[in-house]
Amino acid sequence: MDVLEISKKILHEGPICDHCLGRQFAKLSTGLSNRERGKAMKLALVLEGDRIYKSENNDSLLKELVPCSALARKTLRIEGEDEQCWVCLDQFKKLDDWAAEAAKALEGLEYSTFLVGTKVSGLLSENEEMLWAEAGTAYAEQLKTELNREVGKRIAEKVEKEVDFENPDIVITLDLATNKFELQVRSVYVYGRYLKKVRGIPQTRWPCRKCKGRGCESCGFTGKQYQESVDELIKGPVVKAFEAVDTAFHGSGREDIDALMLGSGRPFVVEAKSPVRREADLEALTARINENAAGKVEVKDLRFVEKGMIETLKSSKADKTYKLKVTFKEPVSEEKLKSCLEALSGKEIAQQTPKRVVHRRADLVRKRYVHSITLDELKDDGKAYITVNCEGGLYVKELISGDEGRTNPSLTGLLGFQALVEDLDVVNVEI
Repeated sequence: MDVLEISKKILHEGPICDHCLGRQFAKLSTGLSNRERGKAMKLALVLEGDRIYKSENNDSLLKELVPCSALARKTLRIEGEDEQCWVCLDQFKKLDDWAAEAAKALEGLEYSTFLVGTKVSGLLSENEEMLWAEAGTAYAEQLKTELNREVGKRIAEKVEKEVDFENPDIVITLDLATNKFELQVRSVYVYGRYLKKVRGIPQTRWPCRKCKGRGCESCGFTGKQYQESVDELIKGPVVKAFEAVDTAFHGSGREDIDALMLGSGRPFVVEAKSPVRREADLEALTARINENAAGKVEVKDLRFVEKGMIETLKSSKADKTYKLKVTFKEPVSEEKLKSCLEALSGKEIAQQTPKRVVHRRADLVRKRYVHSITLDELKDDGKAYITVNCEGGLYVKELISGDEGRTNPSLTGLLGFQALVEDLDVVNVEI
């Protein structure tokens, strides 16, 4: 079927605007807008109707004259004030209004690129499907595709910013059902390393176990199991710097609440959500975070990164180095202790999920390697200071205690009596 025949079928369905008619031929003749295509098709049909009208008056031509003349009349009055396009319900008359409202909403936001998206109502989707059923989709594009493009062009002219289809700073979503739009501001991501210099602080926010964050007497109606976290000590200055709604914290693993994080620090990414500002002086931000954390947490090496860095942190199996203070149920000689540690060094350890975390992790047996484990010092009081370098994911406390046989081999198992970690410090995360 040629394009004129398709156009005739479409016009028989009812009044249709230039945009919606032309959109059915969007994949033909590049360099034209859909509106230009639609006008061209209507003009061609008007000319065809006039040709037939002026032709000799025979039966075959009269049969063609009636429908073509009707089509010509429709095309001439379709853009009138009293005719509504049955396909888009005159959405294309609102392009300038959408653009003006969006440009106003973008005022005060710091961004370089944007993208327009559209939520089409059920009625408009149904209209478009009905049209395609008659006309076919061989040359057509979707209604929302044209709306995105046309509104996007108008916004770009007003705000003098670029459209980015891959990674826009802001997505403007038009909701045709409610005649409203929403702005989705891409998060800002800052990478760094943190040191935790005091014990008793978790890495991330921890809702109260009893009330699940709602607030109760047990947590002093704060909703928190622990009143501070590395996450929250960093959050305040980041929210202020980027004028963000909130932050999310993404660490490369985590240390226990009672462990220190020393040495080179643990890699992390802090995500500033819905930021008004996208730029900040990271040296000044570092200073404000460290001042806010009051000697409990220290950050360093801050730099801007893309969202993909979070996946890198989460998926990497970073080796860790720990310093342990270990106590023993019975006296142990330095010779025996060194012998047992040598037996663990370079070994694969099978660990069933420790009892202390089995309530929140699957009860599985995991295998991890101890690269090296050495005795730094055995004190006169019987306490040993040990350095462990191991694969990420190894439960180091259970490597020492044995966790009642759930970790094999273990220092307790090799000694033949109980050994326990009194203090644990993370001194290096290799990533």
